[in-house]
This record gives sequence, structure tokens and C-alpha cells, in this order.
Amino acid sequence: MSWVAQYAVAAVVFTVLDLIWLGTVAEDTYARHLGDLLAPSPNVGAAVVFYAIFIAGLLYFVIHPAVAAGSWRRAVGAGGFFGFVTYATWDLTSLAVLRDFPAALVPIDLAWGTFLAATVSVTTYAVAQRLPAWARASS
Repeated sequence: MSWVAQYAVAAVVFTVLDLIWLGTVAEDTYARHLGDLLAPSPNVGAAVVFYAIFIAGLLYFVIHPAVAAGSWRRAVGAGGFFGFVTYATWDLTSLAVLRDFPAALVPIDLAWGTFLAATVSVTTYAVAQRLPAWARASS
């Protein structure tokens, strides 16, 4: 499975899961904890750039190596760790430098980032493994 195909699969899975999370599951949680810090509407351009960079990192550091190694465990483990580290960067930096950043939000966000990246990684891995051998060889 080519890098482009892996990126496309990861982007779809990431976007669907994150929009469900942000739009339904965690919407009230973020509104309650962040209150006036939230913009009236999201900056779509910044969100698209974040998604593009995050997914590129996930592909380069996690998904492609897991596919090459033929290891779904590597996809889950490295994906979860990547998500934890990247989400910790945002949450802990915010906690360190932003006045009134809610500490209660940190474990929720870290858990989400860990779950999201692990799920995107293993799902993309599973799609890649289901392709015929000739299609996988093009990576």
C-alpha cells in the first residue's frame, strides 16, 4: 500500500473519529472546561493544517513502519504512544503557560489522543494488510 493510500486511509479515519469526538462526545466537556477560551467557531484552516501534520507524523513514525514490520501490535503501541506524546505537548504546555487552563481537561485529552492515534494506526494497518500482496509491495 503506497504512502499516499496509507495517508488517505489514516486521514479519513482520523477525521471521522475526531469530528465525532469533538462534535458530540466531548463538546460539552470542552465547553464547560474552556468556556470563554473557545472561539465562537473553529479556525478551519488551522485545524486542517494540524490534521495534515499530525497524520503525516503518524504515517512516518508509526503506520508505515508497522506495515513494513507486519505488526499490528506495533501499530497500536507506537500509535498510542505517538498520540500520548503529541497531545501531552499541547496539554502540558497549555497548563504551564496559559492562565486558568483547566487541569481537569489534561487527562481527558491525553486519553483521547492516545486512543485516537492508536485506533487510526491499527485501522490503517488492517486496511493495508487486507490488500493483495501485489498492492502491498508498492509501498
